[in-house]
Amino acid sequence: MRGSFHCSGYSLVEMMFALVLVVLAQALAAPAVSGIVNSSRVNNGAEAIFNSLLLARSEAVKRNGKVVVCKSATGDGCSLSGDWQQGWIVFHDANNNATLDAGETILYREAGLSPQVRISGNGPVKDYVSYGPHGKTNLISGAFQAGTITACIQTAKQIPVRQVVINNSGRPRLARAMLEACP
Repeated sequence: MRGSFHCSGYSLVEMMFALVLVVLAQALAAPAVSGIVNSSRVNNGAEAIFNSLLLARSEAVKRNGKVVVCKSATGDGCSLSGDWQQGWIVFHDANNNATLDAGETILYREAGLSPQVRISGNGPVKDYVSYGPHGKTNLISGAFQAGTITACIQTAKQIPVRQVVINNSGRPRLARAMLEACP
């Protein structure tokens, strides 16, 4: 007796239909995944600057001297151009000029962040944040230093941002906000 075999499988039309469904699902999910990735980049950038400020504040108290966080593209000196996403350094500022000079110790370096992320500070914290021996922030002129550093993705629509808010006693905190555009 001969056995009878029945072959089962998918037709070319069924395979093409399944492929179209997979491609559509990917096309619909891509913007959501992109938003999650961008949100993660913004959060990571804000938390990195926040942690550097906490380090600087604690080191200033521990060393009983000035410690500065400043923008730095190269990691071996402060930069007065560009924004914070280029990177920054934390250093012991023995002569209180908010500039890394010979003999001053670099305590931490943060390399540049993702090019999609923008981190900018308003007026008093545009270029540097300087902590004194009591954990308070002061400009090199001696005036108190408070301000907001904003991390965001540049888009044309209203966007959620993360901000590091430094109060007049020098304590930083993380906050969420909605802005019309990335500053």
